[in-house]
Amino acid sequence: MTASLTADGYALALPVEVRFRDMDSMGHVNNAVFFTYFENARIAYWRAVPAIRTRRALDYILARAECDFRSPATLEDELTCHIRVGSFGRSSFTFEYLLREKRTGRVVAEGRTVQVMYDYTARTTRPIDEDLKAAIREFEKREIPSRA
Repeated sequence: MTASLTADGYALALPVEVRFRDMDSMGHVNNAVFFTYFENARIAYWRAVPAIRTRRALDYILARAECDFRSPATLEDELTCHIRVGSFGRSSFTFEYLLREKRTGRVVAEGRTVQVMYDYTARTTRPIDEDLKAAIREFEKREIPSRA
């Protein structure tokens, strides 16, 4: 894992191990597995942000997940998943992902997820804490756009 600007302004890069079980009958990584790679990148991201001390600061629901498949990945590929926060809303934020083949730089997939902050006790959405936004900005060392 690398906590530097690794590709096109992405805050973190995570090596991805392609496993035999990730393959489909066509000999390439199954489309559903890409979302697991993105999930692993999210976990690594939160572990890398120094100001995140408790899971309670991260009470959110994954509201949307999308992936644009650019080229097939195989068992022989060495993949890296780049991740960054793309934007903040009032109660949501986006993660953006770039999955590349390490040796060639070939883009395998690009993805995006929308997370909505959630109060599990009240069972309702809640605004993003300003402290969380500040921690993300500090970690990424850049200004992150807000959505209106």
